[in-house]
Amino acid sequence: MDLAYLRAHPAHLPTFRTHQRIRETPVAGGHICAAARLTLDDGHSVFAKSWPEGADRPAPEGFFAAEAAGLRWLREAGAIPVPEVIVALPGLLALDWVEPGEPTPEAAERFGRELADLHRAGSPTFGAAWPGFIGSLPQDNTPTDGPWSTWFAERRLVPYLRRSVDCGALTSADAAVVEQVIGRLDGLGGDEPPARIHGDLWPGNVLWGAADRAWLIDPAAHGGHRETDLAQLALFGGIPHLDRALAAYRESWPLPAGWRERVPLHQLHLLLVHTALFGGGYRDAVLQAARAVPAPVARATVDR
Repeated sequence: MDLAYLRAHPAHLPTFRTHQRIRETPVAGGHICAAARLTLDDGHSVFAKSWPEGADRPAPEGFFAAEAAGLRWLREAGAIPVPEVIVALPGLLALDWVEPGEPTPEAAERFGRELADLHRAGSPTFGAAWPGFIGSLPQDNTPTDGPWSTWFAERRLVPYLRRSVDCGALTSADAAVVEQVIGRLDGLGGDEPPARIHGDLWPGNVLWGAADRAWLIDPAAHGGHRETDLAQLALFGGIPHLDRALAAYRESWPLPAGWRERVPLHQLHLLLVHTALFGGGYRDAVLQAARAVPAPVARATVDR
C-alpha cells in the first residue's frame, strides 16, 4: 500500500493493519486514542489514531468524523499548517505525518501571525455545520447567530458545568460560583463576530514542526471567539514563548480592550470540560478561573 493507493481506497486501511501489511510504530496519541506512525510502501508516513482495542465502550458515533471535518475546515483557510486528512472512517483517522521540530522564538512568532490569519478567515455563525466533540464529550455545534456571550454561556459553559456537578467533580456551591459568572457574561465586553477557531487549543494541541512551523492538531473547531484560542494557549504552563506568539498575534490583529482580564473567562470552558471528563482534580482550577473573571465593564476600543 502506497499513498496513492491509500487515497484511492481509504476503507482498506484497517484490513492492511490487521494483517500487518504496513510497518507500524506506536506514538503518543493523547488521553483518548491509540496512535501510531504508519510507514507505507513508498516510504510515506501517516499518523493514524483509533479507538483503543478493549475499551469499555465503542467510539461515540461521529467522533472521528467531527475531527476530520474540523481539520478540513481549518485547513481550508490556508492560513496555518494543519495536517491533511488522508482517511476518515468511523473508527479510524489517518493524517499526513508531521515531522517534529523545535519550539523556537521564531516559530512562536510565526504561529501567532498565522493564528491571527486563521481567526480572520471567520465563520458564518457561532458553532459549526457538523456535530462536535471536545475530548470524548459531545459539544453542541448547532449554528447560532449570537451574540457571543449568550452562545458561550448556553453552549460552552452550562452543559459542562452540569456534567461536572452530575459526576461529583463540583459541588452545588462550586456551581454557584460559576453561575455568577454566567449571569454577568453580557456585561464583560469582548463580543465580536465569529472567528474560525481551533476550539481546544491547549499547548498539547500545538505540534512544533520543522522549518519554524507550528501545526494545529486535535481540534474541536467551530465558529467562536478568537480570545478563547488565545486563552487556552496559556493553560497548563502555556506554550513555549507564549509572550512572543501573543505579541505577534496582536501586531497582526489587535485585540479588544480588556482581553487580558477576560483570559480566565475563556479558559473556563476547557477547565469545565476537564472536571466533566477527569473529575475533581481540576476543581480548584475551575474555581480559581471563575473567581478571577472581572466585574462587568463598559465596552471599550482596541487594546494592543
